[in-house]
Amino acid sequence: MKSPYGLPTECLNCHLRPDSFFCSLLGESLEAFNQIKHASVVPAGATVFQEGQSPRGIYMLCSGQAKLSITSREGKILILRIAKPGDLLGLHAVVTGATYEMTAETMQPSLLNFVLAEDFRRFLKEHGAACLHAAKQIGRDCQEAYDVVRSIGLSHSISGRLAKFLLASASDGRITNGVVLARFALTHEDMGQLVGSSRETITRTLAEFRQKNIAEIKGSILTIHNKSALERIGVA
Repeated sequence: MKSPYGLPTECLNCHLRPDSFFCSLLGESLEAFNQIKHASVVPAGATVFQEGQSPRGIYMLCSGQAKLSITSREGKILILRIAKPGDLLGLHAVVTGATYEMTAETMQPSLLNFVLAEDFRRFLKEHGAACLHAAKQIGRDCQEAYDVVRSIGLSHSISGRLAKFLLASASDGRITNGVVLARFALTHEDMGQLVGSSRETITRTLAEFRQKNIAEIKGSILTIHNKSALERIGVA
């Protein structure tokens, strides 16, 4: 069965399955998960859940991207990471019984599989492999959050933080004659929330990178002209 965007809604025959988390489960475990999940396609900019809400369940991101963010009392937003296909959203809250610790918002039309909290916890009890995968993802999510805090807390310059972020974003990019090209769908405001800065500062810093022929963003393409120079900025 296909969704309105032509995306698959069945786990067993899904051609989009990445090699991560539940997507790598086999046999009875995958069949059992397929029986308890409910697929839906949501547009870009949709709020999947909000920080502080009681958890209804987990959401597997099957296609698309989602930004996971936290908000201070003053309303300042910090994006902890960008979720990609294969990630489970709301996992920590459902396993611990706490409220959702962050807000999840889609960045493009996305296919999500939802599983009720009680069904998911029962599934983990009955399938040891899935339980191990869940523990691994919670650990990975914590490590990524530590990395964000470390980057913002220990880096002395916005240009250094932004340089590290651009390098990480282009890690899977195509290299031609030393120039790195990578797809890039974040706004200047998104980048500011990722590196702990303002949109205006990000715009100004990117303009400096472009003027020095180090890196630039045009539309949805990130181009790194001088990777070694960007790396030097990142460690400064």
